[in-house]
Amino acid sequence: MTTFLIYPLAALAEIAGCFALWSWWRGASIWWLVPGVTSLVLFGGLLALIDTEAAGRAFAAYGGVYIIASLLWMWSMEGQRPTLWDLTGGSLCLLGAFVILLGPRAA
Repeated sequence: MTTFLIYPLAALAEIAGCFALWSWWRGASIWWLVPGVTSLVLFGGLLALIDTEAAGRAFAAYGGVYIIASLLWMWSMEGQRPTLWDLTGGSLCLLGAFVILLGPRAA
């Protein structure tokens, strides 16, 4: 799988897992933990597939993708439309992720 496919899938898995845990913490059934933990394990496995010499670089670049995915989750699943400030900040973070991913490396 390519990095540009792995990151969005990892973001979906992480957000779904965190949302399940958040829901349980706020009073939903304990059964929310089953898909939550499963999603978080999937998230970790997907990030481990990123081909990089430094895990920190993979995690840093992932951060920008995660922010955009979180805003999309907020809009699609929670019905809260992102503000101009949300979109501007998310876009800056995504730009930063591209710089980290595509920037030249010392040989």
